[in-house]
Amino acid sequence: MEAVWTALGLSLKVAGLATLIVTVLGIGLGLLLARYRFLGRDLVDTLLTLPMVMPPTVLGYYLLVLMGRRGPIGAWLYEHFGIQLIFTWQGAVIAASVVAFPLVFKPARAAIESVDGQLEQAARVLGLSEAAVFFRVTLPLAWRGILAGVLLAFARALGEFGATLMVAGSIPGKTQTLSVAIYEAVQAGRDDVANTLVLITSAVCVVVLMLAGRLGKRRDSVSVHRGQERQQG
Repeated sequence: MEAVWTALGLSLKVAGLATLIVTVLGIGLGLLLARYRFLGRDLVDTLLTLPMVMPPTVLGYYLLVLMGRRGPIGAWLYEHFGIQLIFTWQGAVIAASVVAFPLVFKPARAAIESVDGQLEQAARVLGLSEAAVFFRVTLPLAWRGILAGVLLAFARALGEFGATLMVAGSIPGKTQTLSVAIYEAVQAGRDDVANTLVLITSAVCVVVLMLAGRLGKRRDSVSVHRGQERQQG
């Protein structure tokens, strides 16, 4: 039973850190693509969305090539800082971040695009900086859609298997997350451990999806209400 709680704690740590990373990057890049026009914008959007449809094992292979001891990123990190990411929990965080990123990026971009640009422009006319416009106007109006994406990203990071297994491996107590522990338990015929891990993972994912669904419904109802107010005005 100790192994179950160890895997759960590691999974929560990996998923939490990955969610934090993709939240910052997803909102920033979502804002960039929602508000600015530049050459290659559609290509950038496609590349950022690619992890959503690409098999996790393929993503894991790319990460191995990039972050391995002979890869461009991995070799540089090891040579200058002595950092090795492969077969570490930090590598699991990176793998989960790559897989979960589009689930924040796409909703964040859509939520920001739904914010009335005239409100942002009015704030600029009043003398607010771009950072102030974002934190005082854009984010308060788009936060529900962004938060729904963040919750989905957390659930995806918590259940990540393919890329995590290739990058971090399955070292009990160090890199063995819930999904990897389930796989190892099934392979070893330990059905009691597998059942416990499956129930825990399923319960967390159900709660997260319910919260994301409620946020989505509230956002839709608010949008409808604002649309009616504009028509009446």
